[in-house]
Amino acid sequence: MSDSKLAKRGLGRGLSALMADMDLATPAPTAPLRDRTMIPIEQLTANPDQPRRSFDPEALQELADSLRARGVLQPLIVRPHPRDQGLYQIVAGERRWRAAQMAQLHEMPVIIRDLSDTEVLEVAIIENIQRADLNAIEEAASFRQLMDRFGHTQEKLAEALNKSRSHIANLLRLLNLPDQVQDLVKDGKLSAGHARALITAPDAAQLARKVIEKGLSVRETEDLVRKLSQPDAPRAKPAPRRAEKDADTRALESDLSAHLKMGVSIAHSGMDGGTLTISYRDLDQLDALCQLLGGHR
Repeated sequence: MSDSKLAKRGLGRGLSALMADMDLATPAPTAPLRDRTMIPIEQLTANPDQPRRSFDPEALQELADSLRARGVLQPLIVRPHPRDQGLYQIVAGERRWRAAQMAQLHEMPVIIRDLSDTEVLEVAIIENIQRADLNAIEEAASFRQLMDRFGHTQEKLAEALNKSRSHIANLLRLLNLPDQVQDLVKDGKLSAGHARALITAPDAAQLARKVIEKGLSVRETEDLVRKLSQPDAPRAKPAPRRAEKDADTRALESDLSAHLKMGVSIAHSGMDGGTLTISYRDLDQLDALCQLLGGHR
């Protein structure tokens, strides 16, 4: 595998799509690329503005075992340290650097770039998102940073990162939750689906503890939030009895339902058309439907 491919592997199409003028594998006048080289591990330092704050010890140990057996196949992206001459600051690859220390490696392959502080932060954020192992709150915070600091829109992020716009929008909404609830998501005690259901809850923190204690499903959590948010809402009147559907319509409903894995209902209105109704079970199914309709698979 060529050095250029190694430099881009793992960063995904999102990095070049969001920063077309900062391709890590191609020299640019504003940020010259230096050849891949080996650097003693003690000359590498972490980026203090690294958006990732927690590293799973078990996952790091697994990576350390792999590095010890096979070596470091993908070089780190680094820049000369802005203050300490002779040292290099990690732009992308801190997790590998931490694991390499656990594996007691003495040097690591790196590609050196001359990047500004702003460019370093943007690369670090996008690289973390592309790793796909952030928790939902970390991912949402990364999206928010990209939008607030660099002016990226939800649509641009969705296209570049190959995610649906609804996925990004739903994650960003998690940042409206109380810190206690966000911490439960970070710690893995509450799923992103549960957290999304709690966004409109009158007391999300208290309800989150109840959800965990009772082991409620996402659907049960949604129902509970709905009841608490609308305690006096009148019960819906039973729907009027509809005319019996023909066999072709029922067969089409069945085929669509099997394909979408959701409830489907078709109501004809003679020659004037009709309505197609798709019922989703929870917000995850809604996100999947939006991805399907938007062409993101």
